[in-house]
Amino acid sequence: MELTTIWFILIAVLWTGYFVLEGFDFGVGVLLPYVSRDEADRKLVVASIGPVWDGNEVWLLVAGGATFAAFPEWYATLFSGFYLPLFLILLALIARGIALEYRNKSDSTQGWDRTFFWGSLAPAFLWGVAFANIVRGVPLDADHEFTGNLLTLLNPYALLGGLTTLALFTFHGALFLALRTDGELRQTSARIGRQAGLAAFLAGGLFLLLTQLHDPKPATWATALVAAAGIAAALALIGRRDGWAFTANTVAVIAITATLFGGLWPDVMPALDPANSLTVANASSTPYTLGVMTWVAAIFTPVVLAYQAWTYWVFRRRLTAPQDQSPVREGS
Repeated sequence: MELTTIWFILIAVLWTGYFVLEGFDFGVGVLLPYVSRDEADRKLVVASIGPVWDGNEVWLLVAGGATFAAFPEWYATLFSGFYLPLFLILLALIARGIALEYRNKSDSTQGWDRTFFWGSLAPAFLWGVAFANIVRGVPLDADHEFTGNLLTLLNPYALLGGLTTLALFTFHGALFLALRTDGELRQTSARIGRQAGLAAFLAGGLFLLLTQLHDPKPATWATALVAAAGIAAALALIGRRDGWAFTANTVAVIAITATLFGGLWPDVMPALDPANSLTVANASSTPYTLGVMTWVAAIFTPVVLAYQAWTYWVFRRRLTAPQDQSPVREGS
């Protein structure tokens, strides 16, 4: 297998990890005002992702860095052409991080909670808009420079992609809260999660159907069907088998990401004029650079995965929130 192919797959894996892990972080933030009855519930919701949210964002940093090193032409075109949406995502992530860090240090939490909500909703929507445009293709000239504008990116297909990721991540967050909490909060998360899951199934089904009709491939038809089955299984299991429901939706997120990257191959940034498209061949770094990166990834990736798995194992128990106390872990 060529190194360009290996790094295309690795970048797809990194984005998949980011959407799986950061996806439920976004969903928890979006759900905060809807599942919480009082301050005790709000503390519990924030505490559910407190130990892991910053580690989940590492996947985005590594995905961006890997894209820059392995496919610099792709990185340059993407970050120049999509400058405004990506800048808005960056601002939202910064604001969300500040809200999470300073919420418990402030006498008033309402402003931080609103910041957490919007800082979660905006990326959850805009990532779908960005990836939908990448898959659909954008106007590039012969020098692989983006020739459109913001309105070019806000086309109906891209907006549907944004609604799909927003609904999917909200559902993912509801499943995570149902898995990590107990009592009334768990039941509320499951109830709202069913509504979000139905929206994800309908919007995602239409989005994947349009994606497949645009560029049908046997392999991506299979992954699209797996995604639909995963969301349907999560809907059937939520509130009854929380662990299996979360696993099923995780499979759906993986399958949707695989569908998008599978539809891209061998392009990395399709152009409306196919002659101007960026591919794994004309956008990649030198073989020496890719070789060095492969050795580095082979050494450090298992270490990072082991550390993150250990973190989730340590904080695996459900959270409880007595009305007169701060959230504590069950059994503590």
